[in-house]
Amino acid sequence: MARTTTRMQDAVRILMLIDKAAEPVDGGALAGNDPPLATAVGVVRTQVRLQKLDFWVRNPDYLANELLNDYENGDQDPTLLQMAGEILDSEEPELRRYPMLRYLFGAYEDLEDALAVLRQADLVIRRKKGRPGKVTRTDYYLTQGGKDMAARIRKDFPELAWYSTRAALVVLLADGQGATTLKDRQYLVDEYLNTPNGARIPSITDRARRRLADIRDTHEGQQA
Repeated sequence: MARTTTRMQDAVRILMLIDKAAEPVDGGALAGNDPPLATAVGVVRTQVRLQKLDFWVRNPDYLANELLNDYENGDQDPTLLQMAGEILDSEEPELRRYPMLRYLFGAYEDLEDALAVLRQADLVIRRKKGRPGKVTRTDYYLTQGGKDMAARIRKDFPELAWYSTRAALVVLLADGQGATTLKDRQYLVDEYLNTPNGARIPSITDRARRRLADIRDTHEGQQA
């Protein structure tokens, strides 16, 4: 049976993710056309981007696998190997993994309940574009109150600060890549691609750990 999250777990995770992923905005300038946005300090543009980033936070095994991809496809930065190792050498993939459903546009999980908590507390403001019945885009604005709350959670609740740490790593991994690019990148993993619509995307922990071991063996052989 797949592990599931609670409404408050989702709310905290999404707040910490938006806090790290939000692009800076000038709330004062936005307030001219949309007064409630006067307190906005950042924005995550599009639901697709938020969902794709959340997938890597919720699935440490896939996150570690992407770090290994960047390691092998780049200049073999040892920091990437170290970060992947910190995830895969621990029980994080077993303890922190919360599978997501696979739909036509990739990994998806309904975040409405979590966002309702954040919106009610004026931590996040959601704005939809389009017309009734045909929303073309949804943006998520972080308010100053939301930014302050994320900082408070990191300070007062160390056990929840993990979400912020992982969110920061995910944002670093996705730096400079748009929502569509992130979606396409996730589809490159066979287990993700081959999951039937409506089913939960399976773990790749064992394969990622074998891959890490192979890379380490190769590296040690080159150093010998």
